[in-house]
Amino acid sequence: MRGQRSLLLGPARLCLRLLLLLGYRRRCPPLLRGLVQRWRYGKVCLRSLLYNSFGGSDTAVDAAFEPVYWLVDNVIRWFGVVFVVLVIVLTGSIVAIAYLCVLPLILRTYSVPRLCWHFFYSHWNLILIVFHYYQAITTPPGYLPQGRNDIATVSICKKCIYPKPARTHHCSICNRWVLALPSGNPTWLNNCVGHYNHRYFFSFCFFMTLGCVYCSYGSWDLFREAYAAIETYHQTPPPIFSFRERMTHKSLVYLWFLCSSVALALGALTVWHAVLISRGETSIERHINKKERRRLQAKGRVFRNPYNYGCLDNWKVFLGVDTGRHWLTRVLLPSSHLPHGNGMSWEPPPWVTAHSASVMAV
Repeated sequence: MRGQRSLLLGPARLCLRLLLLLGYRRRCPPLLRGLVQRWRYGKVCLRSLLYNSFGGSDTAVDAAFEPVYWLVDNVIRWFGVVFVVLVIVLTGSIVAIAYLCVLPLILRTYSVPRLCWHFFYSHWNLILIVFHYYQAITTPPGYLPQGRNDIATVSICKKCIYPKPARTHHCSICNRWVLALPSGNPTWLNNCVGHYNHRYFFSFCFFMTLGCVYCSYGSWDLFREAYAAIETYHQTPPPIFSFRERMTHKSLVYLWFLCSSVALALGALTVWHAVLISRGETSIERHINKKERRRLQAKGRVFRNPYNYGCLDNWKVFLGVDTGRHWLTRVLLPSSHLPHGNGMSWEPPPWVTAHSASVMAV
């Protein structure tokens, strides 16, 4: 970069020196003196703007991508409502196909006990999906109260250069500090995911994945028959299918492909969050803990996550399970109970096994 700059400034410097020599020998006119002073002033300003003792390739890349980051942050917030409507429409289309196309077919072929099982499971799964999605998009994630000075801070926020408490992170979409921010601002929720709606978000992902796997697996035979029928549409002579039968074939193919793709994508996200919950950390804290673990390992020390109470206790704290009955009333049935703690102090519940921790994740 210095070589290119010297090549560009070399001819300009040569011309300036010639002008200076001519000006000093022939008494430089006021106009030329003003140009010379402006040139010197501009050169000093340019050097002061380009000087950065912490500069490097990473700084240049961050500066180049800053407009892209701004565009993404400001555009995504306006697409949230669109994606919420899209989720509702797609889910509603699958439910409509199940009632209008699948139900009449299985009523003629399934036995009564099998029909009762499918009726119970499908509606239980649907109720949990609707409940947790509604709670995830309407429940505030939990924001850091403004104007409070009694909250212990552990580091400095890199975005707003302000002291921040433990497990609090700055969301670039809503431009606020969110308590226990696990994964930012999912577009299809139009809401941040934080301390108070993290359980709703994960439960929605989990039960939606179960529902998609159930629909994809249960409609496999119907999908094959419908796909084989569609393949015969272009035969000569074409088979005779009514408009209702053709719509049923296409709807079954649409149902299977949509449920299978969502089950794969959302299932991978659910498994990832399940692993993080088992470790007692969020996706943001995973990167922080990874760096801290390497730093302490180089010093011969061992990193311990103070929020990791063990796999089972982590799940109990996350789901709000205090007694054995809560696995039914708070996990398998819709429940709007609050999570443990207030998102600012992280004292474990009294029933959690005692643990020791030496380093705090920030």
